Amino acid sequence: MTEAPLVAGIELGGTKCICILARGPDQIEETVRIPTTRPEETMAAIEAVLDRWSGFVAIGIASFGPVSIDRHSHDYGHITSTPKPGWAGTDVAGRLQRRYGVPTGFHSDVVGAALAEAFWGAAKGLPDIAYVTVGTGVGAGMIANHRPVDGLTHSELGHIRPARFQGDDWIGNCPFHGACIEGLVAGPAIAARIGHPADEAPAEHPVWDGVADALGQLCHTLVLTGIPRRIVMGGGVMGASHLFPRVRAAMTRSLGGYITLPEVALTDTFIVPPALGNNAGPLGAIVLGAQALGHHLETSFTAS
Repeated sequence: MTEAPLVAGIELGGTKCICILARGPDQIEETVRIPTTRPEETMAAIEAVLDRWSGFVAIGIASFGPVSIDRHSHDYGHITSTPKPGWAGTDVAGRLQRRYGVPTGFHSDVVGAALAEAFWGAAKGLPDIAYVTVGTGVGAGMIANHRPVDGLTHSELGHIRPARFQGDDWIGNCPFHGACIEGLVAGPAIAARIGHPADEAPAEHPVWDGVADALGQLCHTLVLTGIPRRIVMGGGVMGASHLFPRVRAAMTRSLGGYITLPEVALTDTFIVPPALGNNAGPLGAIVLGAQALGHHLETSFTAS
């Protein structure tokens, strides 16, 4: 088999940035963590790391967002309307591509994690998956034929409006949509509702019934796209392992028998926790960089 290319990967998060020089999860040469502060300061710190590295043939960037992923757009590779102070309009991918002159892949951090789990993690060997993160916010990334499902922009399925759980009329805390998925089930939403962090709520707390119901409806929506052969669910809120059987049951109820595919019916293997943990984002950036090199190198990154 042809050796996988050496890629400089960057997971640009809201509080920290992880730079990784690697060919894959078993061939990591170096990892460097940088605090995410002001744009110029952070970008200069990233460049200082990459200037020291040698031999990488591509760069991959998995960034907090929203981000512009439309290659036909004038602002491709930029962070767009983020609430993070100072970062809106920051050119990330273009700046690094111009400096290093190598192919540069760019996408959201959620899609990066989805790619990593599809190639090396909980969905290894499956060409078509969805990854959902439920933490500070809610995001979903979809992968079809080993590549992100792209269009005008990345999906924002955390902001769809679910049918409300019976007897629940809480207004939610999303500043844009109130009781959208994110406004009901993200960590800050749960904390605002119950008065303390979500991870302090015991499994029997009634808040989890509504959380599971909303997430089951999100999985229902993902199933109806016709894409995922598996849904991987991560993020801090999903660290409550008791949620998984509840979400699986809620999805089944919501679908109402409409989809009878065996892959979906076997919910224990259809909705699963991630396998890569905190490495999913940085490793996803490695996949993005490798894919930016071109289709002929893709087999190096396809899970066996």
